[in-house]
Amino acid sequence: MAEAALPGARLERRDALLGLALIAPTVLVLGAVIVYPLLSAIYLSLFSLYTPTLEGHWVGLANYRAVFGSGGFWSALATTAVWTVGTLTLQVLFGLAMALLLHQNILFRSLARSLVLFPYFLSTVVAVLVWRWLFNDLYGVVNHALMAAGIIDAPVSWLGTMPNAMLSIIVVGAWKFFPFVVIAILARLQTIPEALYEAARIDGAGPVSRFFDITLPQLRDVLTIVILLRTVWDFKEFDLIYLMTGGGPVNGTRTLPLIVYQQAFGLNQMGLAAAHAVAMMLVMLVFMLAYLRRAGGRVA
Repeated sequence: MAEAALPGARLERRDALLGLALIAPTVLVLGAVIVYPLLSAIYLSLFSLYTPTLEGHWVGLANYRAVFGSGGFWSALATTAVWTVGTLTLQVLFGLAMALLLHQNILFRSLARSLVLFPYFLSTVVAVLVWRWLFNDLYGVVNHALMAAGIIDAPVSWLGTMPNAMLSIIVVGAWKFFPFVVIAILARLQTIPEALYEAARIDGAGPVSRFFDITLPQLRDVLTIVILLRTVWDFKEFDLIYLMTGGGPVNGTRTLPLIVYQQAFGLNQMGLAAAHAVAMMLVMLVFMLAYLRRAGGRVA
């Protein structure tokens, strides 16, 4: 009996070793690109370091006391929240509307589905250059069109004053990233059974009723995932805001990622920059735990 069980045990051990060998490269890559940088950031945040040489001394939690005791951190956190909520709201609304439109049998639907991806695949640098030209105070197309329509009497400084600068980057961010929402929602729309809509039509439900009673409940799960992902990505967005306004005017659009950059490479305070980065990670961790708790309660 023991002799018969021995080959089986060897086979299980070999399969276990094979599984470990197959998963080892993934674990090593995740450790190299996620775990190591995270631990390094936490370690650096405990030192006062000069960025060019990374030389300094141990300060313990002094950097965190400086971060949480600074009005700049809380102001940047509020700015980041405004940017994230504003651009995410526009992305979801515009993306949902576009997905519903592209799901219909319209003329050149395939071409339209391809073109809607253009902003998402366009380089951020190129997109920012185009939008800065559109928002230009003197010869920008936006001011010219609004003045021609009689909406404004004089050119508006879209990127040089508040709240125009915040509204401008929110619009650009929504335009740049809404195709992701379109792709996700459109994929889910194509899996909703047509029989549900036929039954609703037979019962006399109109387009609005069908949307709120059938489409929206079917999209709830994918919308939750999309909102979660876009919240995380928008919260840590750096290049678009930096290239559009640089955090100005007068720090009016300075978000947490910009503070990290300015502390690390503008003021050469790498330890303080790492503390800001860890604090930003803690804020995102709170959002993640709240989402997981809500999702777990919904499943239960």
